Amino acid sequence: MVNPLLPAALLAAGLALLLLAGWFRRRSRLPAGRILASDAGPRPGPLLVSPRHRLHGRPDYLLRRGRQVIPVELKPAQDAPYPSALLQLAAYCLLVEERYGRPSHGLLVLRDRVETVPYDDVRRAELLATLAAMRAAPAVPHRSHGQPARCRACAFAPLCAEALAAD
Repeated sequence: MVNPLLPAALLAAGLALLLLAGWFRRRSRLPAGRILASDAGPRPGPLLVSPRHRLHGRPDYLLRRGRQVIPVELKPAQDAPYPSALLQLAAYCLLVEERYGRPSHGLLVLRDRVETVPYDDVRRAELLATLAAMRAAPAVPHRSHGQPARCRACAFAPLCAEALAAD
């Protein structure tokens, strides 16, 4: 025999989850769209891989909006989009292009707003040129700072002939 309160309890639980999802979306300022993948939770979304461009990555979110899949990158500590964040988002757009088709844009969620970043031929060419320049660069980059703490934390420090002396 089914408990007569079970349907009411299931309805209440469903409504609570719906309200919680709405609260989360408003709090994160995540734009409208169906969430296909998230790297923000306990189980990361799929790793996007492009063997052709020798690139891989996992955007914070992948949203389906109509027929497009849009990468979303969260930068809540930034007031404005840094060039590195724009390039990172372009890389995610390239990865989405390889797997789902070319997106018209990516979304950058900043401290106080959501920035729509067009993914056009110019941005794509800039990304491909940057990737080519990175591959042509020396295996160990030249030191470009005089901050001992930053130097100690660098992943290249054990290989670096220019590492700053320890304090």
